[in-house]
Amino acid sequence: MATQVSPGTEAAERPTRVRYWVIVFAVTLAIITYIDRVAMSRAAPFVMADLNLSRVQMSYIFSAFALAYALFEIPGGYMGDWLGPRRVLMRVVIWWSMFMIGIGRAWNFLSLLVMQLLFGAGEAGCYPNLTKAFTTWLPHAERVRAQGIMWMFSRWGGAVTPAVVVFMLQYMSWRWVFSVFGCIGIVWAVLFYRWYRDDPHDKPGLNAAELKLLAEAKKTASGHGDVPWGKLIRSRQAWLLCGQYFCLSYGWYFYITWLPTYLDEVRHLDLTRGALLGSLPLFLGGIGSFVCGLWYPPLTRWMGSLKWARRSMAFVGMTGATALLITSTHLESPVWAMLAMGVASFCNDLVMPGSWGACMDVGGKYAGTLAGSMNMMGNFGGVLSPIAIGYILTATNNNWNVTFYVSAAVYFMGTVFWALLDPVTPFDKSARTDV
Repeated sequence: MATQVSPGTEAAERPTRVRYWVIVFAVTLAIITYIDRVAMSRAAPFVMADLNLSRVQMSYIFSAFALAYALFEIPGGYMGDWLGPRRVLMRVVIWWSMFMIGIGRAWNFLSLLVMQLLFGAGEAGCYPNLTKAFTTWLPHAERVRAQGIMWMFSRWGGAVTPAVVVFMLQYMSWRWVFSVFGCIGIVWAVLFYRWYRDDPHDKPGLNAAELKLLAEAKKTASGHGDVPWGKLIRSRQAWLLCGQYFCLSYGWYFYITWLPTYLDEVRHLDLTRGALLGSLPLFLGGIGSFVCGLWYPPLTRWMGSLKWARRSMAFVGMTGATALLITSTHLESPVWAMLAMGVASFCNDLVMPGSWGACMDVGGKYAGTLAGSMNMMGNFGGVLSPIAIGYILTATNNNWNVTFYVSAAVYFMGTVFWALLDPVTPFDKSARTDV
């Protein structure tokens, strides 16, 4: 990921790599977020049995997280633009970690619903503020690749969670599992606050060459509350970004909500085998994020346009996810079916880094607010998906294939949004600039 330095540059003038610690913090937090949110899907049978919850009640528990996550995305991103990621991330990580611990103390449906809502409200500030930090701490050429790395590890964190939860449940109750995961987040918040600075120029250790790479940081690092809401609301780019992310998230949320139940009831797998096969969508999705970040630079050079590179990658990703979800419904073998779903998730995540990269380019110094807006709409898809699946199963006498056909149709809608989207031009500039 290192930025190129001319052969004649002396060693003393080469940029230091302090900025890469921001990626390290982002990766570790991404892993924590997905461990925290995926844990409920694997623990769901135990939670339902302990609290005497119905299938429909459990669907609302799944969607409670996504609803609060969606509603607090814009406030979380706006606070990052206003106060800076350092203070905001420290606060929200401690917030959601405390309510993660609180989930383990729930005693009935209502208490669990409230804990899930408050947990989701906290996590809403995560990715918009990490995107803001990337905009400030990384040169333009390194940002999409950093997004790819971060999303790869976030997916992998979710991929290993079912196996980790199954292992932990052999030694402790589901309540203590949530408490342990909550404590990990609190440790991260303390370490991050001690190290991070909103402006890299305030962080010791960067030499002049690295600071030169980050010369644009002064334009984005300072706190501000002057978001041009009128322009943002009227921006076609903003609405198209939100629309495509809704489509992307609707199908993907199945993997972190109902998938373990599907493997139990339809594929009749035991806990261990179900955890292993259930990890494939998130594991392969992570690889998709990394491959996307890796291939963007050569694809952009080959096509001569970042705009068309992003559109092409999104088209391949969304059409691939559409076709593979439908294919999975015709496969009798659980291994082959889960491989098809896994590659569908791989295709899903080919779109992810480009979506967040578009937020950085289109949003500029308002990247946190725009990223929050996009992620809010994506998570409205996450709100709708688990509830829709619950009602579809009830209406079709547990015909799981119908849920996959609906998700495939929504994925295909995403290609339309990308065909119309300009993913590079800042929304607050009247002049169009193709990259």
